[in-house]
Formats: sequence, structure tokens, C-alpha cells
Amino acid sequence: MSLQAEQHAYTVLEARARTQHINPLSWQFELSINDAYDIAKASDIIRAAEGETCIGRKLGFTNRKLWNKYGEKAAICEPIWSSLFDSTVRYVEDNHAYQSLTGALQPRIEPEVVFKLGRTPAANACMEELADCLEWMAHGIEIVVSPYPDWKFEAADAIAALGLHGTLLIGEPRILSSASRQHLAELLANASVSLSCDGTLLSAGYGSNVLDSPLHAIWHLHGLLQKQPQFLPLQAGEIITTGTWTDAYPVQAGQTWGTAFSGIPLPGLSVSFA
Repeated sequence: MSLQAEQHAYTVLEARARTQHINPLSWQFELSINDAYDIAKASDIIRAAEGETCIGRKLGFTNRKLWNKYGEKAAICEPIWSSLFDSTVRYVEDNHAYQSLTGALQPRIEPEVVFKLGRTPAANACMEELADCLEWMAHGIEIVVSPYPDWKFEAADAIAALGLHGTLLIGEPRILSSASRQHLAELLANASVSLSCDGTLLSAGYGSNVLDSPLHAIWHLHGLLQKQPQFLPLQAGEIITTGTWTDAYPVQAGQTWGTAFSGIPLPGLSVSFA
């Protein structure tokens, strides 16, 4: 599979560049999770060679309430991750963004919490030690996309397709104090977010939906990377987005979506799509 990973990576990247649908790779041949991460690694190498800079990671399928909604042969019941590149991440000023959907295949919106690592965690770091490595947290809205028709795919397909990542919009970062890090997992678990479209409330979700807490999600990623020597472990300076608190809703040009938090000191964001 490793010999073919680059070829499949080019297939996925070309579909993205041309805004074209492709059939899930798992429909064409047996595709394991390990195979999919080989393709992801090949994609990372290609993108870096073309001038993009890797700045972090994104987690997907961390919301257990959504696991039964995805996966054709079997429900997706484990988180996945992919690399984040500078070309698809931007910071939002004044809590409002204008976002073009040009080139976005079947775009959907996900409200998340994003973190920056201030220090590199030890390989055997416990969750409390991992929290001590965080520099800031911020509200993020991820636009996820799918090259697979009707969002039908398996977990391995999602990994191979850049984790279904489209764009990450990051709100104002809030520096984490030592005191806030001590209770961060519990604070996030008990917080909630609402998601509205053109002023109509569509959904609400809790931080506990995300592997019990977004901090748990980062810890899960940290442990997973210890088993994937082809990838670097978490590094100081990385941006990590931890997965959606609500279902992922389709978005269209002309709509304005907004979020609001309760329980954590993060401002909501609004995004107008064009």
C-alpha cells in the first residue's frame, strides 16, 4: 500500500483542486486505517513540497453523538486526525468573518474549540501535564468538505481525504492561566454552544460530547501519535482543533451563521458565506 499511497494522495488532492467528486477509495480496494494514514502522510509531503506549511492538527469524529450517522459499512466510532496547513487556517477579526464557498465540495459547518501548544508535551504526559502545555484556547468554526458524493464514506476514506478539512476560522485567542488549566477538562465538559442560521437556532451541544471534554480529545491524539512513528508527535507552537460540539450542518452562499457559548469565556462567532 505504501508504494501506492502517493498515487492515491494525488487523486484526492486533484479532486480538491478541481472541486470534483470521487468515489470512496474503500469502494475501489480494501483500505485499512493504516493505509489511509499512509495516504495522509503522502499528502502532507506533497503539500509541503508545493509550499504549504504545516501548522497543527485537526481532530474529527470526536463527537460520540454523531458516530452512528457516518460510515456505510460500519459506524465511525473512533476519532481521526489530519494535518492543518497555513493555507486553510485564518484568524477572525471582531468575531465576524466573510467566507467564500468557492471550491468547497458539500460544505458543512462545525463549531469547535481550538488550542495552541506553548510547550511540547512529554511522551508519557498525563492529561493534567498536557493541559499545562497549552498556551491559549479560542473558538473555531471549521468548514468541512467531502469529495465523496452524499457524504457517504468509511473512516479510512475520511482520513485519506485530508480529514474532510476545508477551512478553519479562529476567533480571538484567550491565554490560559495556571488556575484555568487545572480545571480545564471539567470547565469545557460543562460548557455549551448554540448554532444558528440567519437568526434561527438550529442546534446546541456540550463540550462533554467531544470525548467527554475537548482536552480529552487532545490527550487521545497525543497517545495515538505515539503509535504512528511516521508522524511527528505534538510540538510546541501547534494549533489543534478538537472536533465539533454539534452536528455538522450544510451551508450555502448567502447565509449567515452564528454561535454563542455558555460556561466558558469565549465569544461567539458569525460567518457570512458567499
